Amino acid sequence: MSELTVVVSRRFSAPAARVFEAWLDPDMLAKFMIPGTNMSVPKATADPRVGGEFEIIMQADDQEIPHRGIYKEISRHSRLVFTWDSPFSIAGSTVTLDFQEVADGTELTLTHVKFPSEESRDNHHAGWGKILETLDLSLSGAGAG
Repeated sequence: MSELTVVVSRRFSAPAARVFEAWLDPDMLAKFMIPGTNMSVPKATADPRVGGEFEIIMQADDQEIPHRGIYKEISRHSRLVFTWDSPFSIAGSTVTLDFQEVADGTELTLTHVKFPSEESRDNHHAGWGKILETLDLSLSGAGAG
């Protein structure tokens, strides 16, 4: 049986360094780690080194949803790998971000592996898509503030 996997790609007009560093900056994480409408991130922390941890508290209405992980690989501006631990994840859930410089900016490919069900995978596919869209808006200055 193959593992359930989500792959989401998005092109950004910002340089790879800027897109990459956003994933390690707690202030930026709080702005873009928003997988759905009517959600927010009241708290985000990051210790951006291999073995360092991050925490992102997503809020949906009055429900707080904690997400944590450990940085496994930090290859500046090309690849970022971290574990993903949330109430909806299973052991071994990992996210890999590959950053590719392209003519007009950066192509980011996000690969998330290990889900408890196809429904969970599909929900994460939609959530990561929304997160990348919000990151794009944050980097372009729209929605900043």
